[in-house]
Parts: sequence; structure tokens; C-alpha cells
Amino acid sequence: MGLLFMLPAAAVLLLFLAYPLGLGVWLGMTDTRVGRAGQYIGIENYEMLWTDSVFWTSVFNTLLYTVVASIAKFALGLWLALLLNRHLPFKAFLRAIVLLPWIVPTALSAIAFWWIYDSQFSIISWSLTRLGLIEHNINFLGDPAWARASVIIANVWRGIPFVAITLLAGLQTIPPSLYEAATIDGATPWQRFRYVTFPMLTPIIAVVMTFSVLFTFTDFQLIYVLTRGGPLNATHLMATLSFQRAIPGGNLGEGAAIAVTMIPFLLSAILFSYFGLQRRRWQHGGND
Repeated sequence: MGLLFMLPAAAVLLLFLAYPLGLGVWLGMTDTRVGRAGQYIGIENYEMLWTDSVFWTSVFNTLLYTVVASIAKFALGLWLALLLNRHLPFKAFLRAIVLLPWIVPTALSAIAFWWIYDSQFSIISWSLTRLGLIEHNINFLGDPAWARASVIIANVWRGIPFVAITLLAGLQTIPPSLYEAATIDGATPWQRFRYVTFPMLTPIIAVVMTFSVLFTFTDFQLIYVLTRGGPLNATHLMATLSFQRAIPGGNLGEGAAIAVTMIPFLLSAILFSYFGLQRRRWQHGGND
């Protein structure tokens, strides 16, 4: 009976996950192009990528984008979760407001940031000019360094609510008696956070950061709408480069190969989550 109940879910996973993954791995070992069936060429696509400077730029950009954005989202999300966990007026309304950046469609958020970063009509440049802090508008999306920083800030703004709300849910599962016992023992607020809050949140942090890393590493819409990988490939991620080579460029085999190279990074994030869940079992008295 259990197997029968699992069949619908298994069929969905096989159709929408296993088949596209297998097809992508196969295409990565062929010279398939749009409108033309390819032939098996082994690892030639990967050998070409090994000497492709644009590909390695996209790898660097992806790692930089993921690491910086994930750390910023965690730090700000944890701070926001601790703030919302207090007894504040209109707490339910504030929690709903915090969710807005996450609920808004990614493309719509990207268009809003595209206007904010516009080289001529940027509200940021206009404000800084009126305050006398700068003399000329900042070319946020035209300068490589500014473009990298701009897309990271946009991703952080969008991802903070997910981290904050998830950690807030974890905070509310911590028994108040633990804080009462720590207070009676003379623990300071920092010590209560260090020895009570953080250890109890560790399993939740492992899971939420895994999802955050996965969402950030595979980000496509935000980058594609804002910069399309420019300027000078400064914001190309592996996902956007894969799309560019496969669809507009017509080289499906090369695009699939770039996508397949993302798998080891994603598996690393999943293993991080797995060990976090194992720690949760240990905390509940199970085997580590």
C-alpha cells in the first residue's frame, strides 16, 4: 500500500526531474545545436570549457555572488528574525510586510531595481547628487564592479524575507524555560544567544542556508532582466551563461555542459543540509 501511495510522487519526480537531468547530461556529451540532432562527442564540451575564460569568469561570479549574498542574507535575516520575535506593536502586520519582497515576482523586482539603477534617472544618484555627495550619476549597471555589487544587493533584498521568516519560526519553537534558566544562572543577553538560541537554531540554519545557497547559485531571472550577464561578462552566472550558449547561441550541447558543471556545487549544498538534519536527530536523542 505504501508503494502505491508513492507512485504518483515518483512519477512526477521521474518526469520533471530525473528525465530533464538525464537529458541534460546526455546533451552535454553531444554537439547538438538548435534545429540539428547532435552526435556523441564524449567530454569535448568539457575540455573546451576548461580553456574558456568566459566560463571561468562565470564560475568566479557565481561563487562570489552566492557566498556574499548568502552571508548577507543570513546576517540580516537573523537580525530581523530576532527583532520580530520580540513583543512589538503591530507584530503580525510587520511580519506580513517583511514577506513582500519574497512574494513579489522576481521579474517585477528586477524591473524595479533596473529603474533604481538607471544610469540617468536613478533615484540613488539623484539623492546623492542633491546631498552634494557625488557630482555625476553612478553607472550602476555599466561598470563591472558596480554591476556585481548592484545585483548582489538586489538578491539580498529579495532573499532576506525567506531567511527571516524561517528563522523566526525556529525561534518560536525554543522553550522559554531555557531562557528563564539561563537568566537565573546570570547569563547575559549575548550568552543567552550564544549558548541557547544559536545551538537550538543550528538545524534550522543548516536547512534554510542550504535552500538560500541553492536559490542564489541557480539564480537566473534577476541577472537576466538586470544585466543579461554584462557589462563585459562581469555579472554572468553559470545559469545565465548556460542559457546564452544554449538558446540564443544555439549550441545546446555546450549550454547543457555548463549546466551539468553546476551539479557538484549543488550536491555540496545538499550534503551540508544533510549533516544539519543529522545534528537535529542528535539533539532529539537519536543517533548521529
